[in-house]
Amino acid sequence: MEFEELLQIEPYSLNSREKERLLSRRLNELTRLHRENCPAYARILNSFSQAAEGSGLEDIPFLPVRLFKELTLRSVPEEAVVKTMTSSGTGGQAVSKIDLDRTTASNQQKGLVKIVSSFTGSGRMPMIIIDCPSVVKDRRMFSARGAGILGFSIFGTKKLYALDDEMGLDVEGLREFLEVHQGKTILLFGFTFMVWQHFYRELLRLKEEGVTFDLSDCILIHGGGWKRLQSEAVGQQEFRRRLKAVCGLDWVHDYYGMVEQTGCIYMQCECGHLHASVFSDVIVRRPLDFGVCGVGEPGILQVLSTIPESYPGHSLLTEDEGVLLGEDDCPCGRKGKYFKVTGRLKNAELRGCSDTYAAGYQ
Repeated sequence: MEFEELLQIEPYSLNSREKERLLSRRLNELTRLHRENCPAYARILNSFSQAAEGSGLEDIPFLPVRLFKELTLRSVPEEAVVKTMTSSGTGGQAVSKIDLDRTTASNQQKGLVKIVSSFTGSGRMPMIIIDCPSVVKDRRMFSARGAGILGFSIFGTKKLYALDDEMGLDVEGLREFLEVHQGKTILLFGFTFMVWQHFYRELLRLKEEGVTFDLSDCILIHGGGWKRLQSEAVGQQEFRRRLKAVCGLDWVHDYYGMVEQTGCIYMQCECGHLHASVFSDVIVRRPLDFGVCGVGEPGILQVLSTIPESYPGHSLLTEDEGVLLGEDDCPCGRKGKYFKVTGRLKNAELRGCSDTYAAGYQ
């Protein structure tokens, strides 16, 4: 089954039975592909009993996501690699390295476009990137932060980096951009802590001085972790409330994703739930025996992606904890599983772009 077949389906239109059938077929094919082309992956599968084929989603063999920090896992020749992405990490941490060929890189972009467009509409918009331009300088090998910016940049027509390389807000640039695009819907993109520390806090300071900005026509998409903000007692509802109060911003979507499965992000709906699209799925597993948790039962998140062909990243056990909230019955109307992330496993390293940046922020 080719990934192009999945691209013809609306991202949140399949019920559980239809989705299970399609994803099981695609993911089992990816397991065979990587087993045949990645010797290290084949050795891993041969060493334990998870390697059954032709089974349902819950039986797809998974790798611990940390393994990409320890091994080079690649299913294509080295000369076929067009891009290497690295995960975020604080000083001294090992980082994941993900090798992409043209097919996988293209499918990542196509999947991302289908997912995000189902929330924002199909048209491209003026875009404000709440980060500095230097992050995306090295296109051959760049971090998850740079990859996120470049991935979402496809939705922008005219673009403004709202921060300079010292992470200061470009007040005049922001004002001019908003004036030029007045009356249009503008897309904002950034990582959660940076949005809070360098955008919200500066807008609040300016408002206290009598300088205001109206962002009521904007859409904010943000991600990368909440650890630092939660330590400041700022949760998602408070985050939204403060942004609305300071600049009128009312359309805010968080997302969950990782560099090891770029393209298959889990967008937050209007009800505050993270959703698995037709390109991905999520399973919550018990930490003691890796059995499958029921709805409402906390456990470790396993994420499945139909995209990776150049490396065996289609089924990964993360170091994040979460809860499955339901399937096919979210009040927003989208079908598929919906869930929430509750935190990191004890002693797990920080890895989200927002959290790792916040850890080094003074």
